[in-house]
Amino acid sequence: MIIKNASVYTEDGRFLNRDIYIEGYSFTDSEEKVSDKTEVDGTGCYAIPGLTDIHFHGCKGYDFCDGTKEAIDTMAAYEASVGVTCIVPATMTLGEDTLFGICQVAKEYREEGLKEKRARFCGINMEGPFVAESKKGAQNGAYIRKPDIAMFDKLNEASGNMVKLVAIAPEVEDAMDFIEKKHNEVVISLAHTAAGYDTAIAAFEKGASHVTHLYNAMNPYTHRAPGLVGAAADTHKAEVELICDGVHIHPAAVRTTFKIFGDDRIILISDSMMATGLEDGDYSLGGQAVKVVGNLATLENGTIAGSATNLMDCMRTAVLKMGIPLESAVKCAAVNPAKSVGLYDQYGSITPGKKASVVLLKKENLELKQVVIEGKIL
Repeated sequence: MIIKNASVYTEDGRFLNRDIYIEGYSFTDSEEKVSDKTEVDGTGCYAIPGLTDIHFHGCKGYDFCDGTKEAIDTMAAYEASVGVTCIVPATMTLGEDTLFGICQVAKEYREEGLKEKRARFCGINMEGPFVAESKKGAQNGAYIRKPDIAMFDKLNEASGNMVKLVAIAPEVEDAMDFIEKKHNEVVISLAHTAAGYDTAIAAFEKGASHVTHLYNAMNPYTHRAPGLVGAAADTHKAEVELICDGVHIHPAAVRTTFKIFGDDRIILISDSMMATGLEDGDYSLGGQAVKVVGNLATLENGTIAGSATNLMDCMRTAVLKMGIPLESAVKCAAVNPAKSVGLYDQYGSITPGKKASVVLLKKENLELKQVVIEGKIL
């Protein structure tokens, strides 16, 4: 296939008018190498890499923690339909046996191989149970436990070593030992934590390199107690997740975050739950009742419980309503997440040799025109 006349996002973060050549599953560098000359007209469109969501829980009435292949498949189909072509869904704070079953099903689904018209299932984000009670947010406090290397190894083995990130509150007992011993095996993300600046810095020095949904479920940044936010800003290897759904973070705070961290260190996520793609109503997250009205999802006590917005809509919101340049937003929704979880050798840019996952967005409003996943038109 050949995508003609689009404004194409390049590896150096610019848009250039050029054609895209696809042979089989991959991008190639010339028309001569394309055996099927089917053309897709990209006139009036931006062509961007398919997005990668490394932190979301569910959509279309399903949750990753349902622990079924049907749930994963439905989620993968919906995400593909909105231009999210790689997914790393997140668990919740649940019992070890429940998490073990979820991991086993994930492995089985992955082993069934590639499915057409589905986002590629690329890993697991283990959000919980190694969090702090004081900042549990929408996590279920009944299942919180201190970081346990043996438990993590058991779950990761059950998943076929698919766990890409694990959330840790660094102030809890055994957290620093876990970080030091496992950071070369999995991305350690500081999350659901009341840690102060010094504790967070120590965790980064031990090997943590990621922050889960910055500002949410952590102490706020203040001029005398900068906390985890300040520690992450001072740690140049640290990358931070940002939810730009218009609910979790004020637009001014989003703009300030881009000024502090730059678009090389920010990863846009959706943190979406099962109501995403459906109407307002009553749903659940991690076994807890959630009420959804518009973009707002809350527990019975009013705590925000994930989002009801997919990653593509979050990226649009960042650009159209928060003033983030499109070039930066694409980097943070497609490039950086792929790099974070080790997928950038295959995904995250429109580069010859990589998997041909590309999204066409109309220039006037960033509405979706076409999705191509690994050379197949969706």
